[in-house]
Amino acid sequence: YAFHMAQGLGVRAISCSSTVTFAKRVAPFAEKYKTIWSGHGHADIFDPEQFAKPETFEMLIGMNKYMGINLDIGHFWAAGYDPVVFIEKHHDKITNLHIKDRTKPDKCMVSQNLPFGQGDTPIKEVLLLMKKNKYKFPANIEFEYQTPEGSDAVAEVGKCLQFCKG
Repeated sequence: YAFHMAQGLGVRAISCSSTVTFAKRVAPFAEKYKTIWSGHGHADIFDPEQFAKPETFEMLIGMNKYMGINLDIGHFWAAGYDPVVFIEKHHDKITNLHIKDRTKPDKCMVSQNLPFGQGDTPIKEVLLLMKKNKYKFPANIEFEYQTPEGSDAVAEVGKCLQFCKG
């Protein structure tokens, strides 16, 4: 049904969080409707069902020409991988990015989502790479960090945008 709706709306791609098993079920529909379906990555490198490792994303895009990548650079960084290197290699299969700031955990410990500029995700490097190479896919701010009680989410997203513009 989602592909039928996407076709009716004239969209180029659909993306969602999912699993490898689900992607295998979706692949024939992406091909039937000639609409790209992109898997969203997470940081759990120990679950073979998650899109967390470069190899898992490469398996995804190898299913057929309508399978793509929704790369969350914060999760990818927290999983221990460099999004700049990955984007350079697979830019033609990326439909969109999720931008968030995290730290690269030490010894596979879980890292938190942080206000932009407080983590070490290479946000600046990713955005400059996109600008330099004129990549056409969007980079979406994904606001997921915890804010102090009473803080304004709209204002926080504005801070994220200003960080990206800087």
